[in-house]
Amino acid sequence: MLESYIKKRRLKKDILLMTHIVMGYPSLEASFNIVEKMVTAGVDLMELQIPFSEPMADGPVILKANQRALEQGVTVSDCLAFAETVSHRYEIPFLYMSYYNILFKHGVDRFVAGMKTSGIRGAIVPDLPPEEGAEYIRAMGTQGLSPIFIYSPSTSQDRMVRLAGHGEGFIYCVARKGVTGKETVFSDDLTTYLERCRSATTLPLAVGFGVKSCQDIDFLKGKADIAVIGSETIRLVDDQGVDAVTGFIRGLQGKS
Repeated sequence: MLESYIKKRRLKKDILLMTHIVMGYPSLEASFNIVEKMVTAGVDLMELQIPFSEPMADGPVILKANQRALEQGVTVSDCLAFAETVSHRYEIPFLYMSYYNILFKHGVDRFVAGMKTSGIRGAIVPDLPPEEGAEYIRAMGTQGLSPIFIYSPSTSQDRMVRLAGHGEGFIYCVARKGVTGKETVFSDDLTTYLERCRSATTLPLAVGFGVKSCQDIDFLKGKADIAVIGSETIRLVDDQGVDAVTGFIRGLQGKS
């Protein structure tokens, strides 16, 4: 189980690191290279985003990556094959990040069964609340996979508890309102919010949206179990190329 992996891994590390790529950006070949560099640098788990034309939770950096991957002809089938390859090649857990339209068009049961066969351990589907996701939750349970649900600073305490009751693996705590890639203030307000998250669930907590430095990750130690790096890695690849990934990921963990 994903939750067991996280809790066992946490016995050895103050906080885990989860990275995020958009499959097919800047190319499928480069995506394989990025995954290899991230795993070699010591990431603990990874989100694989399937490109989608309207990624509503994503800011301009990840939106552009989605659009470019689609313009280059990357298909859902390409992404499923990519995910199967990396999940069988590397020992860390891989998760899908996708939007419900892709699951719906593929067929929810078929998509989730394919996840199991491919070795994918769970999924984050930000536009599918549990009230509308009974088929998805049932299929994930049947296959022993983890549906990851999301908290935000505006989520009420009662709803946090309800979401945790449907989730498995961990809870993804959005560090602020809005989309990915914008500035997040690491302050007492964030600490209070994460305390509220912790009181609502026994699942591990992952924090994303605006995490981009070793200092940010140090702030989250003792408050969360997983720090999530998304847009910042894509910016790095855009600015410095794929070879810069290894040093960046090692630096986030305080390694030289």
